[in-house]
Amino acid sequence: MEHSTIAAIATAPGAGGIAVVRLSGPESYAVAAKVFCPANPAKRVEEAKGYTALFGHFMEGEEAFDEGVALFFRAPHSYTGEDVVELSCHGGSAVARRLVESCIAAGAAPAAPGEYTRRAFLNGKLGLTQAEAVMDLISADGRQGAALANASLNGALAKKIGAEKDALTALQAHLTAWVDFPEEDVPALEDAQLVSTLTAVKGELDTLIRNYDAGAVLREGVDCAIVGRPNAGKSTLLNLLAGFDRAIVTPVAGTTRDVVEQAVRLGDIRLNLFDTAGLRETEDAIEAEGIRRSWKKLDEAGLILAVFDGSEPLIREDLALAQRCAGRPAIALVNKVDKPTQFDAEIIAGDFAMVLPVCCQEEGSRRVITAAVARLLGTNNIDPHAASLSGQRQLAAATRARDAVAGALDAVSGGFGLDAVSVCVDDALDALCDLTGENASENVINEVFERFCVGK
Repeated sequence: MEHSTIAAIATAPGAGGIAVVRLSGPESYAVAAKVFCPANPAKRVEEAKGYTALFGHFMEGEEAFDEGVALFFRAPHSYTGEDVVELSCHGGSAVARRLVESCIAAGAAPAAPGEYTRRAFLNGKLGLTQAEAVMDLISADGRQGAALANASLNGALAKKIGAEKDALTALQAHLTAWVDFPEEDVPALEDAQLVSTLTAVKGELDTLIRNYDAGAVLREGVDCAIVGRPNAGKSTLLNLLAGFDRAIVTPVAGTTRDVVEQAVRLGDIRLNLFDTAGLRETEDAIEAEGIRRSWKKLDEAGLILAVFDGSEPLIREDLALAQRCAGRPAIALVNKVDKPTQFDAEIIAGDFAMVLPVCCQEEGSRRVITAAVARLLGTNNIDPHAASLSGQRQLAAATRARDAVAGALDAVSGGFGLDAVSVCVDDALDALCDLTGENASENVINEVFERFCVGK
């Protein structure tokens, strides 16, 4: 399959200035020669040098249906490591689709999702962590999330893991020599040296694992439930964060009867906001179903903004909500600070990571909430240019490696002998090789690339 020549649209669907159809494989130039006719009759596609461009017309049989530019890349100096031709036509689904169909009629095969990047990985142009960063970069819609993905694409994670592998490999070489060749005069490793090396590696892996959630928030965003009793200001908060009147706001209790969803950008974080029905006892069947969905969203959310009416005394429903938020990533927003305060925030403070006095009608409260969310989710401490883990596959491998290193430290402190330490170090090295893709099976490779879009 990897030896065939593939074609796909590499740009987003819909109207645009240009669309790009990408060919990759040994017959890319031959296929391009059948669908692209250079405007200069002295130029031939088959003879085009790498890193050059030609202007001309796109053909279907003898009919020219568009004009555009062909860019040429000779193997191995291309994204995939194969011969590549990128055909830039006028944007629009009909023209790009016709150009792809012409390429397929000329001998190309339709590309599978992620097949270009998969070929780049298999041809040694990218490591597995860099390949995964490609999709993160495409998906990122915030500056810091894009910077994290770009750092991984440039090899930050691969270099970090490589350094830890080198430290463990040097340690393992000494352990193996000492255990397997007792007749040789191999000096024993001192416990202090063992502990120092293992502790340093564990510390680096701990940092990567600890920052995983914050990095995921920057790359992917987070689901945020806005909860509270009726008329506390939930819909007003949604409108404040959205920047426009997304939800209906009235003084009538029970106006919001279902979950209202809105994606917003809060600083560097994308919040998928869910404004929920007011939490109260009711005999209205429709409102009761909305309240049930509100509790469900609270249980599922990665961030909870619990809104309380600061102008009214705390009541039973407020206490029930606070108890439901205990131990969760939740911020209590005591709303209506522009009015005389009757709400005793001290009673609920122990159930929340933070308690903030706000006025959901004032823009200044948006800045306060933005800073608080960044602190709670840890995104304010993330270096966007540093190594970071992306996805459950990488996290699981890093966790296995960290646990194996911790096992080696336990073996040293427990006096179990250097052979036990060696087994744990071997396990850690295997896990790190899984992370970087050096041990990647076909199933793992398929799992990585199945989430890619066609054309990348």
